[in-house]
Amino acid sequence: MANNISEQLRETCSEADVKSLFDEYYNRLVYFSYQITNNKPQAEDIAQDAFVNFWDNSHQVSSNPVAIKNFLYSTVKNASLNVIRHNKVAEQHINSQPNSPVEEAIFNSIIRAEVLAEIHKAISMLPDSCQQIFRLSYLDEMKNNQIADML
Repeated sequence: MANNISEQLRETCSEADVKSLFDEYYNRLVYFSYQITNNKPQAEDIAQDAFVNFWDNSHQVSSNPVAIKNFLYSTVKNASLNVIRHNKVAEQHINSQPNSPVEEAIFNSIIRAEVLAEIHKAISMLPDSCQQIFRLSYLDEMKNNQIADML
């Protein structure tokens, strides 16, 4: 069958020719790509794109069945490796980014709660009059002359 297809592809490539190639090689190419990417939907996309690439470049590919097969497998191999490289770069980018704003807000809230707990603990260890002055000054944000007038 491959010989008949290659003879038909000598100068031009028809849709029927690509359909025959697709029927013959698609499942093999999906499996091949899946072995590299470990992602079946991605492997299916890569195999389909290989046929589109072949369609676009059929005038540059030899009509030899081995050349066509090599073109398809090379295209799938390169696309699969590019996907893996892209995924690694994307993962590194995500890992290098600071936490999301929501995560940062939660983290900051935890820190604030812990700091306030430590401040209240330290204040409770002061004598009563010092506690009162400290609370008026730092927690109620009163000025020293206001505190003096009040006391």
